[in-house]
Amino acid sequence: MTSSRPAESSGGSRASSPGLAVAAVARRLGVAPATLRTWDRRYGLGPSGRTAGSHRRYTPDDVARLLVMRRLTLEGVAPVDAARAAVEAGDAELEVATRSAPALPAVQVENDLDGAESEEFAETFVGTLRAPEPGEEPAPPPSAEPKEEPRGRARLRALPGGATGGDAPAAVGPRSATAPAPTSGRVSALVDAALAYSRTACDNLLVLGPDGDPATWWTDLVEPAWLRLSERTVLAGPGEMPEVVLATAALRALRHYTEEFERAVVEAGGPPANHPSRMRKIVLVFAAPDEVVPLSAHALAAALAAQGAMARIVTGPASTHRSVELVTMVRPTAVVLATTQNKPDLDVVHAVNESHPDLPIFVGLRADAAATDLPFGPTVQRVRSFTGLLHEVLAVIKAR
Repeated sequence: MTSSRPAESSGGSRASSPGLAVAAVARRLGVAPATLRTWDRRYGLGPSGRTAGSHRRYTPDDVARLLVMRRLTLEGVAPVDAARAAVEAGDAELEVATRSAPALPAVQVENDLDGAESEEFAETFVGTLRAPEPGEEPAPPPSAEPKEEPRGRARLRALPGGATGGDAPAAVGPRSATAPAPTSGRVSALVDAALAYSRTACDNLLVLGPDGDPATWWTDLVEPAWLRLSERTVLAGPGEMPEVVLATAALRALRHYTEEFERAVVEAGGPPANHPSRMRKIVLVFAAPDEVVPLSAHALAAALAAQGAMARIVTGPASTHRSVELVTMVRPTAVVLATTQNKPDLDVVHAVNESHPDLPIFVGLRADAAATDLPFGPTVQRVRSFTGLLHEVLAVIKAR
């Protein structure tokens, strides 16, 4: 166990205060009270202050050390090493931790009596919290009407080895991003919410308003969180899968965005989605055969829709024969294979290229080694990034 730190840090610049109860600190860090008690028992990262009634309270230094612990564990540092670094952190490092703490998922904890040892709790996601300014008391969680109140139990997990609003668009056409790029802290918050199986937290973090940009939403927030989550080993209970929680919330956000966007187009006098004028330049988006949840394919289709293009995602079993039949029946302007896999199965690409050699085919591949398996031909193009894939497809649509 890590040795306990001194009760008070000498010479620190953080203002003294009566201290915070475990529930308040849990809200501040966005973790369960049971997690704080575990860190106290195992690593000595507990409250060092006391009130007149002898109740233990977290001092500003205690909270700063917990922020260091939280940041390091989110970055993949083993808990015992993160705790040791937090205990040994000096005043300068604690000051930086307090000032630069990223926004974290804020949960409103119920039925958590101070000092109680029960690990049952109810949490409601109510937004994100920023780090307070020097001398400022931690802000209370923002008020919000939750959609749901998921309940959970503290779980043992193995660590790894943008919402906008505005008026509806006037018509179909290119649009610019209006939401600020999410920070790495927002990505960490999304990963943390999925690991906590909090659907409400994921829904709030993944809101995509009608004036939002699905491409930025995907590249800056969802994809980094998805990849980071895929690197984690989780000891989950029956019916618990963090990836499913995140994927479900992301798909729900994309569907809501698309519905709102299409409604705005029609209200502005534009044609509906199934109008022949919009279906003439349709793009078929395939996912890799072994990809359980093709999030990148759905994100690309939404990003194309935001730019006035029409796209449809091929879901479910799609053999090479069936894929060729679909292409022949739909007669798309282009075919895309969108995936987050490093080395996807490319049989569909070969089959479609052999049957329709003049059809533009775009394949999103990051790994150079996988590109050697692509068919050779002037109409098959490998693209390394999601943004590049979007721009290449839009260029073909514009040229036809």
